[in-house]
Amino acid sequence: MSRTWEEKSGGITAPRGFLAAGVAAGIKYKGKRDVALIFSEVPARAAGVFTTNRVKGAPVIVTMERVARGYARAVVVNSGNANTCNGEQGIRDARAMAQEAARVLNIPEEDVLVASTGVIGQPMPMDRVLPGIAAAARELSPGGGAAAAEAIMTTDTEPKEAALSLTLGGHTVTIGGMAKGSGMIHPRMATMLCFISTDAAVSPSCLQEMLRYAVDRSFNMISVDGDTSTNDMVLVLANGLAGNPEIAAENEDYYLFRDALTEVCSRLARAVARDGEGATKLLEVKVINAASEKDARLAARAVVASNLVKTAVYGRDANWGRVICAVGYSGAQFDPARVDIYLGDVMVARDGMALPFDEEAASAALAGREVRVLVDLKSGECEATAWGCDLTGEYVNINASYRT
Repeated sequence: MSRTWEEKSGGITAPRGFLAAGVAAGIKYKGKRDVALIFSEVPARAAGVFTTNRVKGAPVIVTMERVARGYARAVVVNSGNANTCNGEQGIRDARAMAQEAARVLNIPEEDVLVASTGVIGQPMPMDRVLPGIAAAARELSPGGGAAAAEAIMTTDTEPKEAALSLTLGGHTVTIGGMAKGSGMIHPRMATMLCFISTDAAVSPSCLQEMLRYAVDRSFNMISVDGDTSTNDMVLVLANGLAGNPEIAAENEDYYLFRDALTEVCSRLARAVARDGEGATKLLEVKVINAASEKDARLAARAVVASNLVKTAVYGRDANWGRVICAVGYSGAQFDPARVDIYLGDVMVARDGMALPFDEEAASAALAGREVRVLVDLKSGECEATAWGCDLTGEYVNINASYRT
């Protein structure tokens, strides 16, 4: 099967029939875009994946109920306030956000999904949120993706967008997306907010299957700080305007679309890891020749989540012992006496033991904006890649004063 994708601009509005907007409503900071609206001009199929945290924000609870129908048409998002731990009032506020979006868009309320991100445990300033939603509706446009991506940011330093197109059944299909995430990032579901649009025709059940597959191999393979947020979600809307034969079963088009969706999610996941709070480097850990994909994923995720590995990367310390230690407690099955480890192109351990290596070359491999670690378990033929970042003093500074 061909896996040729074409890069596209426009992010969430790259596919046909999608409009977006981002406006400043003054939820937390004056003048900052903090309300985003995504809208499909025609009814769309919907799927979602949500946080595994037992404490869930009100928007997560409301959206989990609605996305189970398999259909939606709009997503309303705010930053600056998570609407979490606000009791029944939080649920009422989340529903009020959907009601206002439905009113200004002239669509049924159940077709609106809701997401929030920001400070936990503070009442929603609905006197600012609701006018912000109406303002966003007035600004909806095919070019509004960038503003929407900016509006969902909290401690992010830059917006995160991706889009690509492929051919299915002789029709050009486009997938676009935007994400936010910088702190409270850990691989236990989605680990941030992500919204994906596509003009492909896909059945709700297939869309849910493919989203789960893509998330497991992208957002579930990143870690910034080991915290799993209360508001994590990944949502996808598919409106079918590309005109391709509907994907309703596992066939060639199913796998082509699934791989393209995974690629979009992976690009956004890398962007989240790269933009970790206080981070100076993207850390990529690839585990090869594992006995199973599960073992490879366990090992790769353990290494990127290790604070000792992350601080060593920040300090350019070629301390490969921290890498093999993390692999050892990951739960992966392997023989420690067969493990090889590389920092960049520099082999620093062979068969689970030290070997002479050039310390300056190894330190240089940790000096760039992107640091790659390769772990060869020599136990099978499976592999996995995880992404994270270094851990710096700036992370502490950011989170020591997050509410202020």
